[in-house]
Amino acid sequence: MEAVAKVKNQKGSPKRMRLVADLIRNQNVQQAQSILKFSKKKAARTLDKLLNTAIANAVNKEGKVETHKLFINRIFVDEGITMKRFRARAQGRADLIRKRTCHITLSVSDEYPDKKEKEESVGSKN
Repeated sequence: MEAVAKVKNQKGSPKRMRLVADLIRNQNVQQAQSILKFSKKKAARTLDKLLNTAIANAVNKEGKVETHKLFINRIFVDEGITMKRFRARAQGRADLIRKRTCHITLSVSDEYPDKKEKEESVGSKN
């Protein structure tokens, strides 16, 4: 069983989001929630909300799901649109300000991610 949650055009650069996403990749849901709760990064709050959404999607999809047995199967951050703004500078010049956004996809599953990859690789050899 796998449940997915996505957010598009989230404010914040993809590089900063990936720093936090790497912390919770392949973690148990409870461990990931505690990591995000105590992280000082601004991106942690967004990822915590997205993780709670993925858990709710899993419960809605399957009915009764033991949430303590869920793992973060996949999480990846892609670059979204970049809004371009100008800032006035000295002597009539202008500087470009890039306001970056990102797309985040988070998937939770009841199987540990490494176990699933091993089964797929064994099946492909035969």
